[in-house]
Amino acid sequence: MNLLKALAAVGSMTFLSRVLGFVRDTLIARVFGAGVYTDAFFVAFKIPNLLRRLFAEGAFSQAFVPVLAEYKNRRGHDDTHVLVNHVATLLGLALIVVTLLGMLVAPWVVYVSAPGFKTDPEKFALTIQMLRIIFPYIFFISLVSLAGGVLNTYSRFSVPAFTPVWLNLSFIVAALFLAPYFNPPILVLAWAVFLGGVLQLAFQVPFLLKIGLVPRFSLNLHDEGVWRILKLMGPAVFGVSIAQLSLLINTIFASFLASGSVSWLYYADRLMEFPTGMLGVALGTILLPSLSKSYADKADGEYSQLMDWGLRLTFILALPAAVALAVLAVPLVVSLFHYGAFNDNDVWMTQQALMAYSLGLLGLILVKVLAPAFYSRQNIKTPVKIALFTLFATQMMNLVFIGTLKHAGLALSIGLGACLNAGLLYYHLRRANVYQPQPGWILFLGKLGLAVAAMALVLYFAAGASETWLHYAVLPRLLHLTGLIVLGAASYFAALWCLGIRIKDFMHRTAV
Repeated sequence: MNLLKALAAVGSMTFLSRVLGFVRDTLIARVFGAGVYTDAFFVAFKIPNLLRRLFAEGAFSQAFVPVLAEYKNRRGHDDTHVLVNHVATLLGLALIVVTLLGMLVAPWVVYVSAPGFKTDPEKFALTIQMLRIIFPYIFFISLVSLAGGVLNTYSRFSVPAFTPVWLNLSFIVAALFLAPYFNPPILVLAWAVFLGGVLQLAFQVPFLLKIGLVPRFSLNLHDEGVWRILKLMGPAVFGVSIAQLSLLINTIFASFLASGSVSWLYYADRLMEFPTGMLGVALGTILLPSLSKSYADKADGEYSQLMDWGLRLTFILALPAAVALAVLAVPLVVSLFHYGAFNDNDVWMTQQALMAYSLGLLGLILVKVLAPAFYSRQNIKTPVKIALFTLFATQMMNLVFIGTLKHAGLALSIGLGACLNAGLLYYHLRRANVYQPQPGWILFLGKLGLAVAAMALVLYFAAGASETWLHYAVLPRLLHLTGLIVLGAASYFAALWCLGIRIKDFMHRTAV
């Protein structure tokens, strides 16, 4: 399997999903703006997302994929299918309980996650109502993640990468055509989340059929593989809970700030998720099964080469993305969100959050590449300890920054915390002699710094004054932004080419 080709496939599917995600958020910003109703929806949507990462993309995947890869490589198809059956059954039953319990205790959940809403009875009640509609999403999307883990292990990377498109399409159709039929109209977004979960799960089933791994109900609490996954999930759940707790605490802080703060952070975070998803998630998705296979085969040299490949690609793609987000903060926010109810003040407030977030983009993506190095070796405890320390450090930074920087201080704390997390993960990999860097890193980083500096200068002078973007009509601003993106990419890759860095240098093949 050509890893660069696989990355391109996953990245392109993620790109499509992110583009539709921006269309979705542009529509939400235009129709609903940034205020009481959107704050209520984003808090209601954030809570099931937290549990999704806990049960699905986070702890579950970290524990499930390495064990599944071992079964696939060492035990054969039949034993692998039995493991999938047992894991899917236990996960499904747990999710039913969590979903029903979450709907029942929704008022307490909202009070804990956004206590500042209690002073506004309308916002508080609306958040509870939407949370109860959205909560079943955790059931569907967690099973989607299980199916995605199976498909990724069998190198069907494009299918899970495309799957989020269905959620975005659900949002777009709901916001465009169905909002007037709801009172208040914002409720349509909650039902869009529910429908999106159903569509994503239905989309993946035919692909599981093709590889003969559609789960069947089979409860066996004595399965050795299930218990191994559960033992790995224990510290993984704790680790993911720490990361999500940090985001939840930020929401609590933001709920006490000016109305709109939650929304400004959300819109800035959406722009951050574009490179994070395309690069970090895509690289982590591809690396975890390959690293797990190398570890199972005891191929230490291949293991270090895979890590080195992932880290170099992260630097060569994430660093310019971070700089571009900071330089083009206003053009991006204006072009994507400055419509309808999203006013000039919302632009400046979202820009502040985006610039603060951009300082930590490299760290956020590096964590998604470095952490699989531990998960693939079925070592969850080390990342958990690092995450716990990072949580403490992040909250200390929140207390320092929030007084003067307000919502932007919360974004800055997350970004700097991610850089700290990445640095500690790298330190422990090197300390344990798990990863041996390949030669040439100093020269590589020097060339990369020159190319990024050239791109930043080109974008800064080509973008012009920030205030002028507020007065552009829709078509000129979109054309100008498109031109800036093309110009920035061209100047960056031309500089890399002149400095002797070629795409062929990143070709890497591994066994399926």
